[in-house]
Amino acid sequence: MNHYAEYTIKWVTLPWERQQAFALRQRVFCQEQGLFVGDDRDDIDSEARLLVALGSVAGWHDEVVGTVRIHQPEPGIWVGSRLAVDSAYRRQGQLGPTLIRLAVCSAHALGCQAFYAQVQHQNEPLFRRMHWQTLDWLDLRGVRHARMQADLAFYPPCHDPHSGMVIHTATRQRTAALPTFLTGVA
Repeated sequence: MNHYAEYTIKWVTLPWERQQAFALRQRVFCQEQGLFVGDDRDDIDSEARLLVALGSVAGWHDEVVGTVRIHQPEPGIWVGSRLAVDSAYRRQGQLGPTLIRLAVCSAHALGCQAFYAQVQHQNEPLFRRMHWQTLDWLDLRGVRHARMQADLAFYPPCHDPHSGMVIHTATRQRTAALPTFLTGVA
């Protein structure tokens, strides 16, 4: 069940967003998946751009429900990693793909010539649907990963990643739940 009517996907701009993104990664990669002991942070975090999906209430950002990081290890080459969505929001369905889209589109605006990611095997079909190509397979921390590359032709440059993108969720009420004076049905 969605807790928010909308989500904002953007680059981190405030300290609380960064803190909650790291806490979410710790829950997903350390506690839930057991890939790391204690913390998943590494040297890449000091140079990476961190993106977040924020649940919003009445236009106010409330909490980080998804995150991914991107970095440029060499000019023109970008890498995405540590994509995580809170388990309570995974069924929402748009958060991971929108984080991926903003990651690649914002790197594209910064001169990206190639964008790569190492994707856990269960997520490889999602990336393929999003115009990524599997280059090869490898095992990382005991988990099968696809090394993948984005087709930049499907990711137009996003020149304002700090504002990001907004996802509106479908919030329908059943007619039966509405008062009879609104529906005209007794």
